[in-house]
Amino acid sequence: MKGYDGSERRVLRMRPPRMRRRPRMRARRLSDLSVNRMVPNVLTLLALCAGMTAMRFAMGGNYEGAVFAIIAAGIFDGLDGRMARLLKATSSFGAELDSLSDFVSFGVAPAAVLYLWTMSELHGLGWAIVLFFAVCCALRLARFNTETTHELSSSYAAPFFTGAPAPAGAGLVMVPMFLSFQWGDWLFRSPYLNAVTVTGIAFLMVSKVPTVSLKRIRIPHHLVIPTLLAFGVATAFLTTEPWLTLTVVGIVYVGSIPLTIRSYYRLKREAEARKAEAAEKPETVPLSAPAPYPLSEATRPPSDWRH
Repeated sequence: MKGYDGSERRVLRMRPPRMRRRPRMRARRLSDLSVNRMVPNVLTLLALCAGMTAMRFAMGGNYEGAVFAIIAAGIFDGLDGRMARLLKATSSFGAELDSLSDFVSFGVAPAAVLYLWTMSELHGLGWAIVLFFAVCCALRLARFNTETTHELSSSYAAPFFTGAPAPAGAGLVMVPMFLSFQWGDWLFRSPYLNAVTVTGIAFLMVSKVPTVSLKRIRIPHHLVIPTLLAFGVATAFLTTEPWLTLTVVGIVYVGSIPLTIRSYYRLKREAEARKAEAAEKPETVPLSAPAPYPLSEATRPPSDWRH
């Protein structure tokens, strides 16, 4: 472009400012896992499949098969966590998958089986009761997943669960079914009896009642052999009289709750007493001795008072 004096001038073109692109949030991909590290997740999926199979058996009228399927889900659920810790394969993905599997296997499946077995006789009320049980199971699992680390790290609370865990709740609501398979339907298949049982176990799951946690129990060295012998005898009874043995296990679990509550509050009082004692104890802070001044005047600090 020429100016008035004929000189060439360059025209600077204003370029529009560049719009900064937002950084794309990349989805976190699952890291490569060995076959051994996938074993816990496989066990969790087997528990989920067992819970779904229980509902299929119940829809076909095979209630004993449905109960065995839920028991198998409980066995797989007990193994997956221990295998994950043993193989050092714990992950947030496995924890979320385990919670979803527990909700289906121990919340939805027992509710559906009980409704098809006897609660359908109460029509809408029966459906509301089993639905209440499933909701309480979901709330119990959600509370367990969101417990603070402070509550989990408390020394007195470590050996206990808060409320009945989901597998224990599923087993307890099926105790009337165990009794019915053992002694007939004359009483234990009553929808009114089962309505009381299901409602009570649902409240126990979402309650603050401390229940025993088998994960934290340590067997003394001199009791290892008797404990293994007791498990062997229990397994023998389970294979010969499964319904009676499972009923006894459920009764023992419910009977242990008062003892668990007593032990929990005793440990809590002891922990609070130790904490109060540590707070009242005065802390002795050693006083630092003053540094001696040298005799020479040149090394005295400038703030030293001179006569």
